[in-house]
Amino acid sequence: MPTFPTLVRAALVLISASLVAGCMTAPADLDVSLDRPTAAGVYRVTLVPPQPAPAINQMHSWQVKLTAPDGAPVHDARFAVDGGMPQHGHGLPTQPRVTREISEGTYALEGMKFSMTGWWEVKLAIQGPLGADKVTFNTVVGNPPARP
Repeated sequence: MPTFPTLVRAALVLISASLVAGCMTAPADLDVSLDRPTAAGVYRVTLVPPQPAPAINQMHSWQVKLTAPDGAPVHDARFAVDGGMPQHGHGLPTQPRVTREISEGTYALEGMKFSMTGWWEVKLAIQGPLGADKVTFNTVVGNPPARP
């Protein structure tokens, strides 16, 4: 018959495994759209990820398309970038930033990196000619397919 410490250890392993597995699954109703209005409706923002999807722990860049609600490109905006893994309680492993406007209302978001698979949030605080607003995007990072 197993000893009490062995039973306790086994129970802790099972509990830990179930907690970790629960954290790895994104909510079933998670909105992963990459085009949405900002919180107060001041802007519309589209995030454009790199193609193909980057490998875990690889630096990569995205594009941020910023428009007014009527679709007109927004110039001369400034962004603060934040985010992380809500289920793990940690932020992004790098300090990404929007570095420049690369075309009509499209900005370069550089220095992105995801350190593991799972649900990530990318948060943008926007200061532009129409005022300040913010938006949060959800993305689920999986293992990219092996390259031939």
